[in-house]
Amino acid sequence: MIRTRFAPSPTGFMHIGNLRTALYEYLIAKNNGGRFILRIEDTDQNRLVEGSTEVIYNTLALAGLVHDEGPDIGGEFGPYIQSERKGTYMQYAHRLIESGHAYRCFCDRERIEGIGDHGYDRYCLRLTPNDIKTNLDSVKDYVVRQLIPEGETSFDDAVYGHITVNNTELDDQVLLKSDGMPTYNFANVVDDHLMGITHVIRGSEYLSSMPKYALLYKAFGWEQPVYVHLPLILNGNGEKLSKRKGDASFEDLIAMGYLPEAVVNYIALLGWSPGDNEEFFTLNELVDRFNIKGLSKSPSVFDIQKLKWMNSEYFKRMTLEEFYTFTGKYIAYAVKREDIDPHKLASMVQTRISLPSEISELLDFVDELPKYSSELYTHKKMKTTPESSLEHLQKVLDMMIGLSPWTEGNLHERLVDLAQGLGVKNGQVLWPVRTALSGKPTSPCGATELAELLGKEECLRRIEIGISLLRNA
Repeated sequence: MIRTRFAPSPTGFMHIGNLRTALYEYLIAKNNGGRFILRIEDTDQNRLVEGSTEVIYNTLALAGLVHDEGPDIGGEFGPYIQSERKGTYMQYAHRLIESGHAYRCFCDRERIEGIGDHGYDRYCLRLTPNDIKTNLDSVKDYVVRQLIPEGETSFDDAVYGHITVNNTELDDQVLLKSDGMPTYNFANVVDDHLMGITHVIRGSEYLSSMPKYALLYKAFGWEQPVYVHLPLILNGNGEKLSKRKGDASFEDLIAMGYLPEAVVNYIALLGWSPGDNEEFFTLNELVDRFNIKGLSKSPSVFDIQKLKWMNSEYFKRMTLEEFYTFTGKYIAYAVKREDIDPHKLASMVQTRISLPSEISELLDFVDELPKYSSELYTHKKMKTTPESSLEHLQKVLDMMIGLSPWTEGNLHERLVDLAQGLGVKNGQVLWPVRTALSGKPTSPCGATELAELLGKEECLRRIEIGISLLRNA
């Protein structure tokens, strides 16, 4: 059975690269009828940030990536927590010492810092058994280091192929720290074996540590999982995505009003191709279509404008009720008039926004007509001018005063009749009305929809304001 794991460190937030890793691991497992496991890698206690584990839970829940197993917590599966498995790592570290693939290092921080950047000099590898016993009897702190053998190490990666590294490029990495906690690299290997992980997906920045992993698997006599190293995700400046450089995390994007399913859909395409031009997938559709063969070696660029477009397309595909459920609070903030149906406002903006924050600017004219210039009445395509607009608005006002019923259909019919009677195109009458009612160069709907929305009294008032503005221009 295919078994994958998402193993984040709780160090603050979930960046886009982390979420993509989790998504691909989930998709690989589910595409093959396998299991997806969550494991919290908290062995570096100095880097832990309070509340980060909850961020991981919330992010996975919003993305729809539900893990399949773990310790039972109140009837639900919790994640595996590495800091709770400390004794297990110590047991396996000592097994490596006994087999000659690792050794104890008693060097203090001052000596290590004095060595410089050339890697550990193996001073403690030359200790005699008696030296080691003396240090242990005096309870001297030590770390456990991996002993890198001479020669070359080869491994295969599902994306980058067969790779061979000269072992002189590798240093004797620390496997177990002096406090008994494992390092990231050691805990990963032990846990992946014990949990039966068959596929490991991670960023290509970790490719350099693979030879040490391969040597650990060989030392233990364990079968190595399939490794899948993903190319980097870059920002618009061609740099690796970084929160410190202002790149948004998943939580940031959701807070901005991006739909979780749109973000997941977009992230799925950052480094993977379905093999055709299809761009829109539900999570279940991604499960059906995902294949490791579709992964690319080339870095991907996180294009926020492309994500905005995708988000807008998701809005368009919603039912009106779904859209209103998501944006209702934004509409309520933008328009305070209680006599206007907020669902009607939602229908006006649904196809016009990429983010809910844009609603306020689209609807800010509803409660109060903004101040505007008479130049807005000039429209080259419609062939309108302030002078022609003044003439037509006066005719419109006379017609509207006695109009009943005040419905969009009736308004449209009478305004078209008026244009025909004046011998002009419909737009030469409708554009001035639209401008007078919105006070803006663009509006979320046409003149007759605006008139019905605002109501007869407010509509007449705004047209009178427009006439006054044009007369005084």
